[in-house]
Amino acid sequence: MTRNRYADLLRVVAICGVVYGHWLLVSVTYQQGRLSGVDAIDYIRWGRWVTWAMQVMPVFFLVGGYVNAGSWQLHHGEGQTWTRWVRDRVMRLMWPTAAYIVVALVGVLIAQAAEVPSAELREIAWLTALHLWFLPVYLLLNALTPVLLAAHRRWGLAVPAAMAVATGLVEVVRLAPGLHFVGYANYLFVWGGIHQWGFFWLDGTLTSPRRRPYVLSLVGAALLVGLVASGAFKVDMVGSGNTNPPSVALLAFAAAQSGLVLAAEPWFTRRLAGPRLWRRIRRLNSVVMNVYLWHFVPALLVALVLYPTGVFGQAAIGSAQWWEQKAIWLVLLTLVLIPVVAAVSWAERPMLRLPGGIGPVGWWSPVLLVVGIGAAAQSLAMFAVDGFAPDGGLPVPALSGFALGLLATLLTGRAPQPGGDNHRPQRLQAGDHALGDPGVPVAVQFEQEPGGGDQYQHGEDG
Repeated sequence: MTRNRYADLLRVVAICGVVYGHWLLVSVTYQQGRLSGVDAIDYIRWGRWVTWAMQVMPVFFLVGGYVNAGSWQLHHGEGQTWTRWVRDRVMRLMWPTAAYIVVALVGVLIAQAAEVPSAELREIAWLTALHLWFLPVYLLLNALTPVLLAAHRRWGLAVPAAMAVATGLVEVVRLAPGLHFVGYANYLFVWGGIHQWGFFWLDGTLTSPRRRPYVLSLVGAALLVGLVASGAFKVDMVGSGNTNPPSVALLAFAAAQSGLVLAAEPWFTRRLAGPRLWRRIRRLNSVVMNVYLWHFVPALLVALVLYPTGVFGQAAIGSAQWWEQKAIWLVLLTLVLIPVVAAVSWAERPMLRLPGGIGPVGWWSPVLLVVGIGAAAQSLAMFAVDGFAPDGGLPVPALSGFALGLLATLLTGRAPQPGGDNHRPQRLQAGDHALGDPGVPVAVQFEQEPGGGDQYQHGEDG
C-alpha cells in the first residue's frame, strides 16, 4: 500500500499555521513582575482579517475524516472490531497527551513552591492548556466514525446538510436567555460536518469532476461574505468570534478553504512524487503531535528569560517596532521549539513499549471504551477552558477524570496478535502517536481495489 502524500503535506502545513498563528496572535507580556498574555487582534484594527489566513483547523478535520473513513474500511474489512479500532486510535492520542499533562502539572507544583502569585500562575497555566480543546472533539469523532460512515453510505449529502441545518438552529436557540450553553453543540455539528466532507473526498464526490472543488470554494466564499457583511457574524475566524462556539460563518469559511485545498491536490501530488521533499515531510510528520502539544512552551521560556532582564523590549502592539520584534520573536521561538520537540520525542521512546490495552476482552470492553472516551473528553475540555491551575492549584476534577478515562480505555483488553500469540500486549509503533492518527493521520490507507491494486488515491495520478 502507498501513502497519500498530499494528506501528509496538509498536516504539516496546518500544524505550522497553528503554531505560528498562536505565536503571532497571542502577545506574551511582562509588566510589574507579572507574566501575562493578550490577544493582539484587539489592538490591530485590520488584524481580524489576518485570521482568515491563520485559521487552519478545518484542514485537520477534512483530512481527518478522509483518513478515518479509509482506516476503518481497511481494518473492519480485516475483521477488526469497533472497540479495537477506536481504542487503538484513542490510545495513540492519549499517551502523549498524558505526558504533556503530567509535565504541566509538575510545573504548577514547582511554581507553587516558588510562591508564584496565584493570578499569574492561573494565567500561564491557562495559556498552556487552551489548545487542548481540539482533542475532546476529535476523540468523539473517532468513536463515531463507523456510524458516520454508515450514514454517509446510506444518505450521502443529506448528512452534512442536516449538520449544517442543525448548526443554524443552534445559532438561533442559543440567543435565547439562559440557553447560551446550547451553542456548544456546534462543536460537534460544525467540526463533525467538516469531518464528514472527508468521506466525500475519499469516495471522489468532491473531486470528480474537477470543477467541484472550485464550486465548493465559491459557494462557501459567497456565503461567508454575505454572513459577515450582514453584521450578524464577526470577521475574525479565531478566538471567540466564530470558533467558541463554532458558527455558521466558520462552516462557510471551511467550505471555501476546503474547496481550495482539494483543487490544489493534483498539482501538489505531482510535486510530491520526488523522494527529497517527501523525506522531509515524513520527518516532520513524525513529530507533529509533539509540536502541537508543546508549542506554547517556547513562548513562556523565551519570555521568562528575555523580558525580566530587559534583553527583549515590549513595544506597543501593532507598532512598527512591535512587528520588527515579532519577526525576531518568531525566529527565537522556532529555534527553541526544535530542541524541545527533539527532547520530548526522545523521552517518549519508552512510551512506544506501552500496551494499547490490558486485561481480557469481553462484553464489558465497549462499555469501558465509551466510559473512557467520555471521561477523557470531558476532562480535556475542562483543561482547555479552565487551564492547569484554575484556582491557583491543581485541577483535581479534570486530572481525576482524565486518569479514569485513560485507565478505562486501557482495560478494554489486549488485542490478539498475528500468528495466534495472544499473550503479548499490543504496543504503539514509532510515529503512531503523531497528530493525524488521532488528528490527521500519518498514513492514509484505504481498501485495495479488486485484484490487489495499490492504495486508492485521488488526483490525476490516481
